[in-house]
Amino acid sequence: MNDAANITRQPSTWRIVLAAILDFFTIFWAAGFLVASIFGGRTDGGFALDGWPALLCFALIVAYFVVFNKFLGGTIWKRILKAKRTDR
Repeated sequence: MNDAANITRQPSTWRIVLAAILDFFTIFWAAGFLVASIFGGRTDGGFALDGWPALLCFALIVAYFVVFNKFLGGTIWKRILKAKRTDR
């Protein structure tokens, strides 16, 4: 069999970087808004977290990246932008 037929195209670096940036902003907004709604940190401009609620928000952001990448086949924006590497 020809080796060239088995080679798959890897996504562009700009897609991977853009997906990571969009994922971070998406989960930061979603987790921050969720935690602020529960713990009373919502403001007119969005939300403001400090102390334990901020730590919980940070933990949710880390959990999002770990769970989606390890168990669900990639984050939301990686799937949308088709930025998942297949060499791993």
